[in-house]
Amino acid sequence: MSASRPSWFQRLLLPGFAFKAVVIGGGYATGRELAEFFLPSGPWGGLAGMLLATVIWSGVCVATFLFARAFGALDYRTFFKHLLGRFAPIFEGAYVVNLVLVLAVFGAAAGALGEAIFHWPRLYGTLYLAAGIALFTMFGNTSVERLFKWVSIFLYVTYGVFLVLSLMKFGDRVPASFASAAPSDGWIVAGVTYAGYNIVGAVIILPVVRHLTSNADAVKAGLLAGPLAMLPAIIFFVCMCAFYPQIKSETLPADFMLAQMGLPVFHVIFQLMIFAALLECGTGFVHAINERIGSAYRQQRGTELPSTARLLIAGVVLLGSMFLAERFGLVTLIARGYRALSYIILTVFVIPLLTYGIWSLWKGRRVVATA
Repeated sequence: MSASRPSWFQRLLLPGFAFKAVVIGGGYATGRELAEFFLPSGPWGGLAGMLLATVIWSGVCVATFLFARAFGALDYRTFFKHLLGRFAPIFEGAYVVNLVLVLAVFGAAAGALGEAIFHWPRLYGTLYLAAGIALFTMFGNTSVERLFKWVSIFLYVTYGVFLVLSLMKFGDRVPASFASAAPSDGWIVAGVTYAGYNIVGAVIILPVVRHLTSNADAVKAGLLAGPLAMLPAIIFFVCMCAFYPQIKSETLPADFMLAQMGLPVFHVIFQLMIFAALLECGTGFVHAINERIGSAYRQQRGTELPSTARLLIAGVVLLGSMFLAERFGLVTLIARGYRALSYIILTVFVIPLLTYGIWSLWKGRRVVATA
């Protein structure tokens, strides 16, 4: 850690920006996940489900950051060594499968975006995404954190403009949608499921825990992480409700709404924002692998993992995920695979953390604080 005290941004906002980075992905940014999980409960039920997911995210992030500080865990390998002991490899296996599925989907999505925006062959968009992820992960924490910062600013500004334009173009339809007698049942299940579906992000971003200087920082950063990650989704969901219920059947709700605006330039900007979201999310996943290997390398050799090794690891992971996944049929398992993995993550991460992990913190067990 730097000899100077970390800034308030690094201590309080960066963890939330990083968590948002690994949560957002392509499904969140295009509105598809929001339509699938929350629209079935109607405008008010969907909003309640999103707020419940936000609370769960914040609670798990607080517990994760506190546990990570107590045991000096700045990567998921060290974290689960203390949380699960000899059962830690279970999470490792689940994470690798999740990584392959996520990057396979991101590669396909980047190819489709490149084709839509620049009329490239689909392979080009996939290659640009892979090259971007490899480049940012090559230079370690500082490079990755800068990406999280600037993409977050771009993303929040884009969603802010999207909100303003939506209110200008079809804002009168939003109050009518919320006033309708739509069914709101199922919002609790939707909120819990969606939270579990994405909560692995709390351990992926462990490298940023090094900036926290106290347990108070960990609590504040954790509490902010949920709202910072969900705010763009809530903005998008409220705008989506202008076209409820027909928008539930749209494959890409974002494209549908942008078409209603009739603003081609902003449409391209929004698609570029989605690409940036894929870039920061993919970078977060691959960086977690680098930091896990880097921790073991540091313990064995006493030096930092070289940049060339980081680049090589990223290249192998990206090539294996983006280009081999389809060949072996993994992409066809996405719909069922994600949900199955979310149950595994809940079992090996959330439940142990909120039971044994909190008990350990209450008893004052620790190895070394990261302050």
